[in-house]
Amino acid sequence: MHPSLEIMTPFQTIQQTLAPDLKRLNDRILQALDSPNTLMNSVIHHYLEKKGKQIRPILVLLSARLLGEVNDKVVGGATAVELLHNASLIHDDVVDDTVTRRGSATINGLWDNHLAVLVGDFFLSNALLQGADTNDIRIIHSISNLGRLLSIGELDEIYNARYNALDEPTYLNIIYRKTASLFVSCVEVGAYGVDVDDDRLDTLREYARLLGLCFQIKDDIFDYFSDEKIGKPTGNDLREGKVTLPLIHALEDTTHPRHHEMVALARKDSLSTEEVATLIDFAIAGGGIEYASATMHSMRDEAVALLSRFPQSDITDALTALLDYIIDREN
Repeated sequence: MHPSLEIMTPFQTIQQTLAPDLKRLNDRILQALDSPNTLMNSVIHHYLEKKGKQIRPILVLLSARLLGEVNDKVVGGATAVELLHNASLIHDDVVDDTVTRRGSATINGLWDNHLAVLVGDFFLSNALLQGADTNDIRIIHSISNLGRLLSIGELDEIYNARYNALDEPTYLNIIYRKTASLFVSCVEVGAYGVDVDDDRLDTLREYARLLGLCFQIKDDIFDYFSDEKIGKPTGNDLREGKVTLPLIHALEDTTHPRHHEMVALARKDSLSTEEVATLIDFAIAGGGIEYASATMHSMRDEAVALLSRFPQSDITDALTALLDYIIDREN
């Protein structure tokens, strides 16, 4: 083994495995986002300098490799998914009035909301164009339905914040739509790209659903701890009326002497900094973090069992490593 490989993390190993495909992907993203407008190009150049881990297109590529070979249709589909995901992030930053993400200034933070919405629309339209260029109606349908589910998921979350349904099934339905649906679309696009549409895709869909749920549960756990690397203040979800799994679990203990008090507090329309801290402390003391972590690991085991239906390979190992990365990540 090459010495440099010995110090690579599992996720870096995945990136190394997919390096040629990721280069094709990023070249295509740059080509898709090129425009005749100097301001648009400047904003996009700034935005792409801080691109994330690209977990979603990586999942498209891994799914395609599991079932076949990466081709132009797969790369086009992966590009569409990544552009749609970024369009949703740009628009979310406007809705949430977020000026930094992962320690870097957002588009609306550096410029303004008007420009950010237009750039987000530009990403979205190019995502649809990339999907259409695959000439596969299944890919176009998956991406279009994804945009629908993401919107419904965000609206579900707003509705739930206002009407305070504090139960685990409601929470899981919301995070399926707002987060896990994107991961499911990724494996669909990868499979359709290599012309697979059978029971193997059904298995991958369930794997991706569990992967996406783990991703969001981990994000929600971050909200209970202070860490600048995460890119948002502690308790931000609670300030916005979002009650997530750790607190939901703690509130299920109806025998707790402060149960009714904490339920009433969680249902308030607005919370002070002290009230947010009280709910965070209550969730942590009530074992909410341990429960959310155990839920993730249970889902992880289910997902690994699903992968065992495929012949063991570097790709099934990579899909398992992707699960572990998502659960163990620090930001």
